[in-house]
Amino acid sequence: MALAHLLFLATVVVFAHYPAVFMGLLLFFLGFATAYQRHQNLLIVREALLVAFFLAGLVVLGGQQQWWLQPILMGMDSAAVFFGATALTAITDNAALTYLGSLVEGLSEEFKVAQVAGAVTGGGLTVIANAPNPAGVAILRGSFDEQTIHPLGLLIAALPPTLVPVLAFNLL
Repeated sequence: MALAHLLFLATVVVFAHYPAVFMGLLLFFLGFATAYQRHQNLLIVREALLVAFFLAGLVVLGGQQQWWLQPILMGMDSAAVFFGATALTAITDNAALTYLGSLVEGLSEEFKVAQVAGAVTGGGLTVIANAPNPAGVAILRGSFDEQTIHPLGLLIAALPPTLVPVLAFNLL
């Protein structure tokens, strides 16, 4: 079964730029996974579709944001963008943050590195910023009062560990 999954994955990568072949492979994989359900874990199609819709919306709507992003980002230095990205990732998804920054042309390599480093640094400040965060919530939910993580409590608890990469990126 693992070999079949690896084969599907490899062919999807090879044919990623050919939508008709890609969709055929996807549909064939879904049929294969349905036909042999007892030999593998259940597919989490709903969650995958939600991520796909988010990313598709980001690509479609993100391209229309360049008109206001470019003047703001061009007026910032790499230190400002690092701290700005670190703070913004506490309230937004870091994939969205870095994708929107990639739309602006003429940014230096230092600026791009600072933007990604800031997004990664602040990724623990919220549940939505990084993919492992929701998994951590699912695992630890039962340990919290009312099985709920309060956003302000998460932010406060995440500040000390967030300071470690802030210091590492700026002092090392």
